Amino acid sequence: MEMRVLGTTGVKVSPLCLGAMMFGAWGNPDHDESVRIIDRALDAGINFIDTADVYSAGESEEIVGKALAHRRRDHVVLATKAHAQMGDDVNEQGNSRRWIIRECENSLRRLGTDYIDLYQIHRPDPTADIDETLGALTDLIRAGKICYAGSSTFQPSQIVEAQWTAQRRGRERFVCEQPPYSILVRGVEDEVLPVCQRYGMGVIPWSPLAGGWLSGRYRKDGDLPASLRAERIPQRFDMSLPGNQAKLEAAEKLALLADEAGLSLVQLALAFVTSHPAVTSAIIGPRTMDHLDGQLVAADVVLSPDVLDKIDEIVPPGTTLNAPDRGYEPPDLADPSLRRRRT
Repeated sequence: MEMRVLGTTGVKVSPLCLGAMMFGAWGNPDHDESVRIIDRALDAGINFIDTADVYSAGESEEIVGKALAHRRRDHVVLATKAHAQMGDDVNEQGNSRRWIIRECENSLRRLGTDYIDLYQIHRPDPTADIDETLGALTDLIRAGKICYAGSSTFQPSQIVEAQWTAQRRGRERFVCEQPPYSILVRGVEDEVLPVCQRYGMGVIPWSPLAGGWLSGRYRKDGDLPASLRAERIPQRFDMSLPGNQAKLEAAEKLALLADEAGLSLVQLALAFVTSHPAVTSAIIGPRTMDHLDGQLVAADVVLSPDVLDKIDEIVPPGTTLNAPDRGYEPPDLADPSLRRRRT
């Protein structure tokens, strides 16, 4: 695979990143098979693996650790994330210094390594000052526990605030952002991707297949497939929502376009994401070996301007067809306290 530089770090990564969310109870509970999938991806040329502490409550990190135990650790760019609830205690979550320092140690233990290449903040935390978070990450970098820090699903203003805070307070900065991005979820084209380019940040989009909508399984003339993901996040699959109906219509048109171009819908979807000049590497999340093989073939696909124009006709640039697919919840503007002065 042709390698790409992650932002301005000088670190070279594959255009496809192996996402490990489906390894463990959330997807494939067979550890041996999951390890074989990781081995197959690495043998095919992928050198970038992304996981998170919350994936199957740490089980995903443990599986990745097992796979890397018999590999050259320094040949793999290893990324994980922290933020989500990891226990019953109220402080076992969030972006505080107290939790980040502790949870980094937990991830190192589960991964079976003494350093993490890219440690990402999984979501913003309105209760934690960004300087608090960047200060903890800076200390982890200087201690050699992590090499770089990144963000995930931050809004443009939050990305800019983090960059300015790092500069003004002498903190290590976020070197990359991990947003949701696919043909069906193009909202980040408006500001997130241009802001990342402006600050020299790499971009590693999650869900380039739109949560399975662009896998080829969702067709108007067939039964909609059941999945654990649909059970966990029904708002992204509930067909009573107009946004999900629009996704089904678009997926049908995109499947026909892929056929015309001599590609699978998976190839079309992944190549679309990696064709954006801001994107470094698209995160794929296979649950089975067949899923992986079907996605690996997209690594070298280049879409013609004509095909990209036709995609724009089906889903216009900057458009997210279903609001819950944005990956974040906007403020509850129905709460009067958020828009009225106290008297």
